[in-house]
Amino acid sequence: MTSLLAIAWIYLRIGLMFVGGGYVLIPLLNHIMVVQYKWLTLRQFLDGLALSQLTPGPLAMLATFTGFRAGGLPGALVATVFIFLPCVVLMLIVGRNYERLKKIDLIGSTLNGLLPAVVGLVAAAAWNLGVASLSGVKEFVILAVGFAIFKWTKVSPMVVILGAGVVGLLIH
Repeated sequence: MTSLLAIAWIYLRIGLMFVGGGYVLIPLLNHIMVVQYKWLTLRQFLDGLALSQLTPGPLAMLATFTGFRAGGLPGALVATVFIFLPCVVLMLIVGRNYERLKKIDLIGSTLNGLLPAVVGLVAAAAWNLGVASLSGVKEFVILAVGFAIFKWTKVSPMVVILGAGVVGLLIH
C-alpha cells in the first residue's frame, strides 16, 4: 500500500500541472451565474472561465479511484483533496484580488490571450460531442431546437436538457 504522503505528493504535482474543464457545462453555468442570478458580468464569467482551465475537472474521479486503489479510503480522500488543492488555492488568491489583478497589464493581456483559446477549446469540445452524438436527422433537429430555445428564450438550460431527453425517449 502506498503511503498517504506519497499519494498527496503525486496528486499535488498532478494538480499543479493539469489543465482541463467541463466544457459542456459552460452554457448552464453562464445561464445560472450571469443571466439568472447576475453574480457575474459576462466579462467576469469569461475571465473566470479562462482561469478555471487550470482546474482538474473530471480527473478527480480518476484521482479518487486510483487513490483508493493505492491507499484505501484514506488514499482516495488524500488524492482527491490534493489534486484540487493547487487550483483551490489559486482561485482563492485570484478571487480575493480579482479587481486589482485584472488592472495589471500583464495579467489583463494574458486573460485577453486566454479567452480566444478557451472559445476554441469550447468549439472543439462541441465539435467532438457533435461528431460522436449526431448521427441522423432527428438528432440534428433536437440540436437546432435546443440551440434556438437556449439562444432566444429565457428557458433554463436544465429544462432544455431534460426536454431533449424526453423527446429522445419518445422518438426512439
